[in-house]
Amino acid sequence: MTPTLRAYLILHFCVFLWGFTAVLGKLITLEALPLVWWRVALCSGILLLFVSPEARARPGRAGILRLLGIGVIIGLHWASFYGAVKLSNASIGVAAFGTVTFFSALIEPFVFKKRFVWYDLLVGVLIIPGILLIAGDLDLQMRLGLAVGVFSAFLGALFTALNKKEVDAHQHAPFTMTLYEMTGAVLIASVGVLVWGYDLKAMIPSPTDWLWLGVLVLLCTLLTNYLVLGVMREVSAFTVNLVTNLEPIYGIALAILIFREDRELPPNFYLGAAMILAAVFGHPFFKK
Repeated sequence: MTPTLRAYLILHFCVFLWGFTAVLGKLITLEALPLVWWRVALCSGILLLFVSPEARARPGRAGILRLLGIGVIIGLHWASFYGAVKLSNASIGVAAFGTVTFFSALIEPFVFKKRFVWYDLLVGVLIIPGILLIAGDLDLQMRLGLAVGVFSAFLGALFTALNKKEVDAHQHAPFTMTLYEMTGAVLIASVGVLVWGYDLKAMIPSPTDWLWLGVLVLLCTLLTNYLVLGVMREVSAFTVNLVTNLEPIYGIALAILIFREDRELPPNFYLGAAMILAAVFGHPFFKK
């Protein structure tokens, strides 16, 4: 098995696990910001036990600041993603994330100082009608959730590109990168919690929440972040974001299976989602 093929298989496995995140966000009763705060705080606490002081110092002061900054973007991305899920539903949240390919095609040339790739932009543009179809028959609350989800996709494309640049330039250990990024996410989530004035009762997870938080932290965050940062040595950030578009398939299927969200979704939703997925899967043909 070639390193590139192995990287693709690992990436698909991670995306499958990410498909559960919207469902877990719906199962956890905490609001979006407290949920994100617990997610990143638990990740940081666990990593502090595994990352040695020597490894923590390895990125240097400038590297630590860069990783903390990426972590702030990750925190905002997760807060807006779960905000979209709470405002609308899990299906809308993951469908909006399909725009990550469009944003990746726009952002990567700026981050890596390269020319725009026409077929990447074409895939991104073809996704827009799908999003408009999804939004067409939704009520105001659902549209707001969709808009927040699209913003989350923009942040997702941005931090993936910045992570790829950091991996290529500095080859940090995956757990060391994740430690500082989760710390940056804790900082921005803490600011959000303080600004919104959450009381202690709103911050304490229920017994069932602890179970789902454990799954979210260990499998859908720490394991996947570790694997994806390793994969980025073999594939581009655009490829990571492109494969990530499979997350809506898993997320929508799970949401329909567990929550029966098909009862809440108009016919245009399925047509729009199909257009997004067709654009994503059509990318290899455009490239050829």
